[in-house]
Amino acid sequence: MTYLGEAVVRQGLGYISKSPEKNVFKIIDWADKIARDPYHKQLITSVRNVLQEPGSPWPDYMVRAFTEIHPNIRDTIAVNFFVNGAFIGVPKQKEMAQKLGVSVPFAILMDPTSRCNLRCTGCWAGEYKGDDLSLEVMDRVLTEAEELGIYFVVLSGGEPTLRKKDIFELARRHKEQVFHLFTNGTLINEQFVQELIDVGNVTLAISLEGTEEFTDTRRGKGIFKNIMEAMDLLKENGCLFGASVTYHRHNIEDVSSEEFIDLLIDKGVRFVWYFTYVPVGANADLELMATPEQRGYMHKRISELRLRKPIFLMDFWNDGIVSGGCIAGGRRYLHINAAGEVEPCAFVHYATDNIKEKSLAEALQSPLFKAYQKRIPFNENHLRPCPLIDNPSAIRDMVHESGAYHTEADADETVDEFAAKLQNYAKAWGEVADRIAEEERAQAKSKVS
Repeated sequence: MTYLGEAVVRQGLGYISKSPEKNVFKIIDWADKIARDPYHKQLITSVRNVLQEPGSPWPDYMVRAFTEIHPNIRDTIAVNFFVNGAFIGVPKQKEMAQKLGVSVPFAILMDPTSRCNLRCTGCWAGEYKGDDLSLEVMDRVLTEAEELGIYFVVLSGGEPTLRKKDIFELARRHKEQVFHLFTNGTLINEQFVQELIDVGNVTLAISLEGTEEFTDTRRGKGIFKNIMEAMDLLKENGCLFGASVTYHRHNIEDVSSEEFIDLLIDKGVRFVWYFTYVPVGANADLELMATPEQRGYMHKRISELRLRKPIFLMDFWNDGIVSGGCIAGGRRYLHINAAGEVEPCAFVHYATDNIKEKSLAEALQSPLFKAYQKRIPFNENHLRPCPLIDNPSAIRDMVHESGAYHTEADADETVDEFAAKLQNYAKAWGEVADRIAEEERAQAKSKVS
């Protein structure tokens, strides 16, 4: 984006922030004028309609964002995400996709390190080798991402804040991108918060498993208290952050309760990523998976909470309806682990290419990604989007077709064995998901008539 264009956007945001209660809809009108892509126009119209609904929590959400988030963070993220990432980036992604003959994603997920200061039960990254990506490799990948129109960069691990010096260096070198860190929150201190304010283009999603009992059971004694203190520090300084919550068989009621959501809102959390537990990584356990009935409950519960609570809730699996199925495999995102192996998804630990040996554009054309993209969506019912837990025969077939190798350090399970053990779960969830989809189609039809 040009310097003049950024200055205009920042000036407009500053004007709106002086009286956000009166100017909420001016934000929408302003975005509508900037948008060029028909899809963006449609999204903006949908947002306007939601804001105008009686009792909608979203006007309050937007007002609080403008009054509580530090101006440098608020304005930088708005410019980088909405203007660079969406209005400029998406058309560029489409252009490059045509040129390369494969999808170009909206985001990349990269692990600066697979090291971590915690050992959480069932961690999806718990069986990686303990590698680090060099600053030089990450810098090159981000430069190549910008050339493809990708401005949204997710950093995970391991614990990415173990590499905080390099992360803030990358944020300064690539100041037009958004950096979104999935972190356990235990290393956040005043110096870290000041860095967040200074760079302006780094956001956080802090992982927790619900209230104190459930978080400390999976993550370690005292971790919940540590997280609450970190959130207080972030809120006091106007930082933009959210939460990352894994729901499983034992914490469903806790993480979907009014009390938990209200606690997060009070702590300054702006958004929540909900992930269902997937049996990969350290101490993988099918018995920890949410039952099909519980997963169906979370779909309905989160949909209901969105109508009332001023917090943005995302259900990574059950929102397949919105995303048109699985977004992995380079379709809308990909994963580069700390060894440089380019995986379709953070939970799909297979690869055919390494980013240390190939450019990002070359990696997008990998045999595994091509096998992915020709099969997406994996199911006509987008409540069953995943090739791992919803359609396990798909991951088996894609790995065999592409010749992909397992990326975990001591993988003792073949893809055939993995797929076989999840067939019963996938079948049971499929019956529940199909019933829900039919019910929702009937409800939609009755509203129209």
